[in-house]
Amino acid sequence: VVAKTEQAHAFLSKQFAERTIQREYNAIVWGVFENSTGEIDAPLARHRSDRKKMAIDEEGKHAVTRYEVLEEFTYHSFMKLSLLTGRTHQIRVHLAHIRHPVFGDPTYGGRRILYGTVTQNYKQFVHNLLIMLPRQALHARTLGFRHPTTRNEIFLESALPQDMVEAREKLRRYDR
Repeated sequence: VVAKTEQAHAFLSKQFAERTIQREYNAIVWGVFENSTGEIDAPLARHRSDRKKMAIDEEGKHAVTRYEVLEEFTYHSFMKLSLLTGRTHQIRVHLAHIRHPVFGDPTYGGRRILYGTVTQNYKQFVHNLLIMLPRQALHARTLGFRHPTTRNEIFLESALPQDMVEAREKLRRYDR
């Protein structure tokens, strides 16, 4: 979202600060979940030794992420994530914290095999997925907010990118 005026910027910033902006994400993550829905409530702060990263820190800012598993594969899950707060790298850090990092995330452990057998076939399968999807498998699906001028509710949606669609299909085929 880009504001064209200072007044619009202030209005949008206030919505972010008051946590009234609606954001929903999709992700492919490592592992399967015991519960198909849940909430991750863990405070975030800058990593103490690597200032480019964030980390769970009891002295950090309050952060809450809700999740729902939409589809399970043998060693991965496709999910919907909603932010109740909006901290830097929140989803990525929260998922890594519960040992389900975003697939392909180089910063928080998503580029190494965490679940599954370590056979040559499986290693090759994961390697091929990482080539096909050379980024983290995280997609900002929706954004909802009040328009700064009209005050109407705006709800924007973005379709799942083709590389994530193809990765899901490969995961389905692998399960067969």
